[in-house]
Amino acid sequence: MSVFFNSIYKELEPYTPGEQPQDKKYVKLNTNESPFPPAPGVIKAVNESEAMDLRLYSDPELKPLKAQLAETFAMTTNNIFIGNGSDEVLNYAFMAFGEDGIAYPDITYSFYKVIANLNQVESDIKPLNSDFTVNVEAFLGAKKPDGSYEGLGKSIVIANPNAPTGIAMGLEDISRICEANKDHVVIIDEAYVDFAEEGTSAVALVPKYENLLVVQTFSKSRSLAGARVGFAIGSEAIIQDLETLRNSNNPYNVNRISMKCAVEALKDTEYFEKNCKIIRENRAYAKAELEKLGFNVLPSQTNFLFAESDKIEGGSLYRALKDRGVLVRHFTTPKISNFNRITVGSREEMDTLIDTIKVILSEC
Repeated sequence: MSVFFNSIYKELEPYTPGEQPQDKKYVKLNTNESPFPPAPGVIKAVNESEAMDLRLYSDPELKPLKAQLAETFAMTTNNIFIGNGSDEVLNYAFMAFGEDGIAYPDITYSFYKVIANLNQVESDIKPLNSDFTVNVEAFLGAKKPDGSYEGLGKSIVIANPNAPTGIAMGLEDISRICEANKDHVVIIDEAYVDFAEEGTSAVALVPKYENLLVVQTFSKSRSLAGARVGFAIGSEAIIQDLETLRNSNNPYNVNRISMKCAVEALKDTEYFEKNCKIIRENRAYAKAELEKLGFNVLPSQTNFLFAESDKIEGGSLYRALKDRGVLVRHFTTPKISNFNRITVGSREEMDTLIDTIKVILSEC
């Protein structure tokens, strides 16, 4: 750290991304990337003519992608905000709506705490229930005599399905939180919602709640993690707030090729739905195989599993797998330190994972 660094950032602890090793080939099940290539139309879009146009700035209004997103989600373009990955969308949301603080669960996407600290936003951290579900009551505030709730007096962000647990909450609970906190924004981070049961997405609630902002990404289900495109859907007023910040900071935030790729990914619904179906099938298969080995596997609605064994400690399993060429994600937070997060990949990758675990357990 230099002597010139702004003092307000000296205590900042950056987010730690999942390992991206270059030293050898791994079965990579640690960062929730898709095992499938992008849709054929995406690959075709990355062509020579598009590369030639890189000398030109991208469209600052992102019109083609906004139009395609509006069509896909039956919204207007004024309900759409696009960011350089959903992390940028979340950062702008914390900047825009964090004046009174932001509440979120204790076990969730660890970037929330980093973004809050970066933007000097006070965090109000709510413990999960003992079964790792979100404690909905904790996000409603005090109960009034008439049975309604007074809200928390601050904004809220909840990953649904949650990460790293993989557990989803229902739309009724999201509605309760929005109803109780009408004076503040409720952000529902749906990075993994495409792998969940139908009817999980809170996009359906956007027309009903002016204070609801739903955030999604192209990184997982649409195989575009390297393109860095995310988006949010909300009321026109909330979207305009985010646009004010974007245009005050980085109006050309999504490059030409990434935008074109995202448009093509949205168009190919058949490819998208087929891949999501395969992930759900592989998730069920891997969960069953892990349970046969005595693992406790939380009920996931994502493209990953959160699992622990009573035969081997979580960190030891992570290291043993890595030594044998299989990467998973381990967290040192005490509440979940016995768990590992396992990305659901191809059936071949899942078989490699299971076979490797069997060898490890046989040596315990």
